[in-house]
Amino acid sequence: MAMQHDKIIILDFGSQTTQLIARRIREQKVYCEIHPFSAPLDKIRAMRPKGLILSGGPCSVYDDDAPYSDSGIFDLGIPVLGICYGAQLMVRQLGGLVEKAEKREFGRADLKIAEAADIFGSLSTREPHQVWMSHGDRIERLPDDFITIAESLHSPYATVRHKTRPFIGVQFHPEVAHTLIGMDILKNFIFQVCGCQPTWTMRSFIER
Repeated sequence: MAMQHDKIIILDFGSQTTQLIARRIREQKVYCEIHPFSAPLDKIRAMRPKGLILSGGPCSVYDDDAPYSDSGIFDLGIPVLGICYGAQLMVRQLGGLVEKAEKREFGRADLKIAEAADIFGSLSTREPHQVWMSHGDRIERLPDDFITIAESLHSPYATVRHKTRPFIGVQFHPEVAHTLIGMDILKNFIFQVCGCQPTWTMRSFIER
C-alpha cells in the first residue's frame, strides 16, 4: 500500500509565481498540488489537504471579472495562507475592506514584525526584514477577530491573522528570493501551522 503524504493545495489566481510557491514547498519534502481558483469545494475537501494557499494574481478584488473562490474554504477547518491578492480576497470574503492604493507598491520594502508567532516563528521583532511587494490594492479594514502582526511603511496591514482560527494573510511575496525571510515563512506555515511531515520526494511521486 502506497504511503500517504501530507498535502498542501494552492489555489491559483493567475500569479506568475504560483509554480514557484509549489516548488518551494516541494523542496521541503511536502507534497503540493496547484488547482484553479474555481476548484469545487467538494473536490478540495475530498483531497484532504493539511492547508490551503491562495496565490497572488494580477486582478483587483473589485474587477468585474475578478477570480473568487468558494468562501466555504474558510469552513473546511484547515489553515489558509493568502498571498497578496489571496490575502486581499480573504479579507474581503470574511468582511473586511480592500481599496485601491493611492500608489501601486512594487519592489523591496522593510517589514516590521509586531508579533513573532505563527508564520514568523522566532524571527526578530527588533530589526526590519526585507520583503518584496507587488500590489495595487491594499487592506484598509480588517474583518472581525483579525489582527495585524506586521507592517511596512505603506502597508499597515502587511501581515494579518485571525485571533483564533488559522487564517493568515501577507501583502508581500514570500516565495521570491527578494523576500529574505520567505522560506522561514513558508516553512513555518507548512510545518508549524499546518503540521505537515516532510515525507514526500519526487521518487515517491514517480512510484505512485
